[in-house]
Amino acid sequence: MDAGAPLLPHPFAAWFAGRGWTPRAHQLELMARAGQGLSTLLIAPTGAGKTLAGFLPSLIELAPLAARGVGRPHRLHTLYISPLKALATDVSRNLEIPLREMSLGVRAESRTGDTPPSKRQRQRAHPPDILLTTPEQLCLLIASEHARAFFGDLQAVIIDEIHALAPTKRGDLLALALARLRRWAPAHRRVGLSATVAYPEDLAKWLVGVGPSPLVGEGLIVQAPPGAAPIVDVLDSNARIPWAGHTARHAIPEVYAAIQGARLALVFVNTRAQAEMTFQELWRVNEAGLPIALHHGSLDVGQRRKVEAAMARGDLRAVVCTSTLDLGIDWGDVDLVIQIGAPKGAARLVQRIGRANHRLDEPSRALLAPSNRFEVLECRAAQEAVAEGALDGGEPRAGGLDCLAQHIMGCCCGEPTDASELFEEITATAPYAALTRAQFESVLDLVATGGYALRAYDRYRRIVQDAQTGRWRVRNPSIAQQHRMNVGAIIESEMLDVRLAHSSPARGGASRRLLVPGRRLGRIEEYFVEGLTPGDFGEAS
Repeated sequence: MDAGAPLLPHPFAAWFAGRGWTPRAHQLELMARAGQGLSTLLIAPTGAGKTLAGFLPSLIELAPLAARGVGRPHRLHTLYISPLKALATDVSRNLEIPLREMSLGVRAESRTGDTPPSKRQRQRAHPPDILLTTPEQLCLLIASEHARAFFGDLQAVIIDEIHALAPTKRGDLLALALARLRRWAPAHRRVGLSATVAYPEDLAKWLVGVGPSPLVGEGLIVQAPPGAAPIVDVLDSNARIPWAGHTARHAIPEVYAAIQGARLALVFVNTRAQAEMTFQELWRVNEAGLPIALHHGSLDVGQRRKVEAAMARGDLRAVVCTSTLDLGIDWGDVDLVIQIGAPKGAARLVQRIGRANHRLDEPSRALLAPSNRFEVLECRAAQEAVAEGALDGGEPRAGGLDCLAQHIMGCCCGEPTDASELFEEITATAPYAALTRAQFESVLDLVATGGYALRAYDRYRRIVQDAQTGRWRVRNPSIAQQHRMNVGAIIESEMLDVRLAHSSPARGGASRRLLVPGRRLGRIEEYFVEGLTPGDFGEAS
């Protein structure tokens, strides 16, 4: 480790020393590989400094620019991609610490669905040095007219929790977007970060693609040593466990007792509906008045940021949450993770357990609370899988043609596109390596005409071919705008706004009162509301 210490220039070496840290071997190895322009898949346990390892080479490259002062031109140097908005926000907050303490003069900003439009417009006109974003926002940027100039100086792409993206349709879109970035910035390096990888070779191939590229280097996978083994317990409830159901209402008093014994507990559930019900049940038994909060994707962004800030300050004792907080988040002094119901996967459980004691040399503690008798078996199986180090995960899969159609549309919204060049890009990605030209032409025709079923309708003519150049472009600005409003592969349920109501006297009768909608609390799935009965949330206050 010490032999590689000279790789750390001042003020980085001084910053590490000031915190009592010694750079880990995998962090130094990533810096050495970055100096050679090589891409890397880093597999390291929670608390091993994966994110810092990914950013250190970029910060070292950007540090000399600080001497030029605030008037220097900022160009996008590093693109960080996260599967979660909350993770991008958390990493942005943590990244500000070394930037500020070392006075690097580097501008790092996040861009998610919660970012105001005015800030997004400013970012397009004046790119930050480091942009932290999500796959959907990357697809939006690619679909803009000036994307080639925006990404032209890109030097590095960091993909966090890469295992959660690659085997999904979001991963298909991201792989296609990365292929487009390769054309605009062919020399950029890529770094994939994960603690739970079931198929490392396949994931490495997904990261760099399958075609000839300067991104591919020897020894693409860097494996860090394992950390302390987690402590996982399954709740042996004294109450009668039901045969069915997913509320775990029988276990709430014991879950509450576990919260009382922790500094800060994350209570994970598998759905937003479960989050709402668990939160209410915990407040029902909260005789000690512990500060317990709720965090899920349907809440208003202001509410989520309020909870996140309270976690960071250490003001909370528990947060009931969904997957919005289960990947890489490092907020507050979490020392216990509680999983309500079966975790539905060993890798997913390992990720959630890692939120507790986010340090490499300390074991994380987790408590699994089965919702029904069959989940007792699932929880026991998950406990054994974690003990054995066994991981599940999505196997390599062929890319979806619906994602391909969306990508073709996005490329044509951005700039006039040559079909042969685009086909070459697409087949250089791992998910679409086996795509035939006939399949590509069929999808292209679907985007251009609506296909055999819809070509008679003019509104499905979304892209047109230039008679002079043969390049494809979006038919008109309104179609481009419609595409940008619907980018992504996340399927959402029908949502309803939830507002805090208050009563108001009705006109013409003092005895009559009407409920008037007030402050917006967030959104919730329509199917969940349909299943509620009066009084389900009567104790909420």
